[in-house]
Amino acid sequence: MPEFICCGGLRIDFIITSDGQARLREMGGNALYAAGGARLWDDEVGILARVGENYPPGWIEQLAAQGLDVRGIRTVAGKQDLRTFFAYIDPSTRTDTDPAIHFARIGITLPEELADYIHSTPRQDDPDEYEPLAPRPEDWTAAYDGARALHLSPTNIRTHLHLPQHARAAGVGLVTVDPGERYVVPRLRAHINSVLQQADAFLPSEKEVRSLLGSMDLWDAAVDLARQGPRIVVIKLGSRGALVYERDTERRTHIPVYPARVVDTTGAGDSFCGGFMVGLARTNDAVRAAQFGAVSASFAIQAHGALHVLQATRSQAELRLRALEQLMPH
Repeated sequence: MPEFICCGGLRIDFIITSDGQARLREMGGNALYAAGGARLWDDEVGILARVGENYPPGWIEQLAAQGLDVRGIRTVAGKQDLRTFFAYIDPSTRTDTDPAIHFARIGITLPEELADYIHSTPRQDDPDEYEPLAPRPEDWTAAYDGARALHLSPTNIRTHLHLPQHARAAGVGLVTVDPGERYVVPRLRAHINSVLQQADAFLPSEKEVRSLLGSMDLWDAAVDLARQGPRIVVIKLGSRGALVYERDTERRTHIPVYPARVVDTTGAGDSFCGGFMVGLARTNDAVRAAQFGAVSASFAIQAHGALHVLQATRSQAELRLRALEQLMPH
């Protein structure tokens, strides 16, 4: 039985890098990046996700060969939209819309698969209906009962509203949530509060916090979010690290990034969350957990592709963890 479950998307990625390269039809998805970040610290990691019949042949088997538990991956009928497009304007700024403009910018013909592409998160903000690839309680497999922790990557808000209760009933002890950027908006605040009430830790990006709470001081925003339920709020700041707020003690800690060479930041936040989940379950220390997450993210950004983190070793991770401790403010 896997101890740690990463729920979210498995995708086919089309990426324009900040130096103008096109990387097409690569294995991706936030559930996979989170699983990579988690597996850096523990061998027993499973994925809960939905794919269509058009998910590339052999990819699920490839994930299993990498040591991930794939019993939670459901293939739903028909051809489904598995595409994710990102264009990086610079290493830390990206867009996920208008692929024709960005392929023209680098002088490459738009891939035929992207001709009608809008963005990768359809109906993410719909609390009343699942989009076809959004995981749901009936996708849960008994093989994951009793897992130590579940991480919910960005997906349809309905998944985040209904899966935590089901997982806890199945014996899962810890739930962490990374919200979907298109649902973190003021009009859905009541639903967001329902998500917050079910989370042990909530891990939005700075951009998502701004979308919901405007120009509010980030520490005040963390307090506001924690007041609704989660005992830990982590605001991810990209290259500036992360802010960790602990509701019960009111401790506030800035976590720096590990200074790895930046090649591709795709999936860095997801990898951070996977590492954080394992760290929190193991140590019950939010700061230590965020250090685990920062190390996971440091491996994710070093190369292209979601499988890269799975090649790193535990001993390499532990070396970086010790180095990161020295970078912490005293």
